[in-house]
Amino acid sequence: MQLTYRMKTKDLIAKRLRREKATQRKNKNQQLAKKSSDIIEKKEPEYTLPAGFSDDVMADVQRLQPDAISMEVLRRRDMRDVLTFTIDPDEAKDFDDALSFQILDTGNYQIGIHIADVTHYVQEQTALDDEAYHRGTSIYLVDRVIPMLPERLSNELCSLRPHEDKLCMSVVVEMDPNAKVIRHKICRTVIRSDYRLTYRQAQNILDSTTTQAVLGSNDKNLSEALHVLDTLAKQLRANRFRQGAINFESPEVHFRLDDQGEPTDIFFHNSLDTNHLIEEFMLLANRIVAAEIGKKKKDKEGDTKEPSKPFVYRVHDNPDPEKIGRLSTFIKRFGLHLKTSSNSKTTHKHINALLDDCQGRACQSLVETLTIRAMAKAVYSTDNIGHYGLAFPYYTHFTSPIRRYPDMMVHRLVSRYLLQSKAPCRHEREELEEACVHCSECELAAQMAERDSVKEMHARWINNHLGEEFDAIISGVTEFGLFVQLTDTMTEGLVPIRTIERNDYMQFDEENYCLIAARSGKTYTLSDPVRVKVTKVDVERKLIDFVLIENP
Repeated sequence: MQLTYRMKTKDLIAKRLRREKATQRKNKNQQLAKKSSDIIEKKEPEYTLPAGFSDDVMADVQRLQPDAISMEVLRRRDMRDVLTFTIDPDEAKDFDDALSFQILDTGNYQIGIHIADVTHYVQEQTALDDEAYHRGTSIYLVDRVIPMLPERLSNELCSLRPHEDKLCMSVVVEMDPNAKVIRHKICRTVIRSDYRLTYRQAQNILDSTTTQAVLGSNDKNLSEALHVLDTLAKQLRANRFRQGAINFESPEVHFRLDDQGEPTDIFFHNSLDTNHLIEEFMLLANRIVAAEIGKKKKDKEGDTKEPSKPFVYRVHDNPDPEKIGRLSTFIKRFGLHLKTSSNSKTTHKHINALLDDCQGRACQSLVETLTIRAMAKAVYSTDNIGHYGLAFPYYTHFTSPIRRYPDMMVHRLVSRYLLQSKAPCRHEREELEEACVHCSECELAAQMAERDSVKEMHARWINNHLGEEFDAIISGVTEFGLFVQLTDTMTEGLVPIRTIERNDYMQFDEENYCLIAARSGKTYTLSDPVRVKVTKVDVERKLIDFVLIENP
């Protein structure tokens, strides 16, 4: 009896410790979600970049051999005869998603969203998998990519290259002409991509209604497929925004590099219709998979049939009301308004209205930045709270397993829960939450490294323009000076406070984000247009100093 009591006590203590650790992990993830850099704070990021892959990892890779596809066909849905294609950036080599298209006798469309079956090759409890978990994500620097997986996997075995049989995890949907999903199926497939298209090539087909100029021949089926998918994607996109999705979209900064990797030019890339096409169908696959796992099944009486399964969700919490309040107050100086409400859908609506109102204004970039910083950060978690920014009650990351480890975890969980696989996976909730926190941290570190890479390229580029003058806006205000952003290139640097109104004393108004000259009363505030000259560049530290020339 005493022994039984001691054992029960021991079990209770163990359970309590597990609960405490789970709570600690959850709290850590919540802290990550709230973590964001304030506009007036410039902190040095902390991260380490992975080096090459170890001998043990490469030994695992060398043991991998292309499967005899004929054997896999017996265990998978064979979709090699269906029109299939990839659409990716010009420089891409790791094609981890493809779309297939066919018209059904009913007039509806069957669309396959095919994702490279990475976990077929990368087994758990191997050096290869451990390294992928440790890295968490690929890192995309301006001049190179630090991959999560060795190139033999990412660019060869798993890459959905044209005219090669490939293994996939797929979401196959039947959709009517109004973009309503009639039914769907998640399954393992074998595909054979017919075309490798870039976003620009696909856009040219949409614009010209023919493939002749792009392919050198006319493929009416491909042209029709792209036009139908474009129409459906636009309907999906419109539906998302009607449901409350936030429309964050800004031009991406790109650099032209010479043979030595030095930047020669800075330009911006605006999203094409084909970018949105791929985005919408990837979003569709991600939310279908999340809902399939996360929605609790109910019996005829309305009772839940089974408890929810541990799963990896991509979650995005509601914005901090205090930050939204500060944003609402601050933007009034630009003649903009943001209504606040306890109703989340109303808040969605008002945020989108704000983003629309600031389009084309000098303050656009600043308002967009401040709005983003008022938001929580999206993270991975086993606790599904929905995705605020996308307005999805269920959402995950399923579509990029070549470059994101959470997608690999999701593939394994889908295999276990839906496809009756007995392969091992991180299925205990506590262990899964720990992995979620780790992957969220890896993602944050990668973002820091990528932003730092962009800053370095900006510094390298402007180092060739010392002494030159540029138009800029004030993008940040601190007690030690003004941060300014060049209008044409978005290059950012500091105007030290000692160089401003040298014969006056500058006062920092933290509440209103401005510097005020004590005697003259001249004010420098966020979004003010200024003219600046480059005076000093520290490429290694990625620091740029300017002086004010005039205030137009």
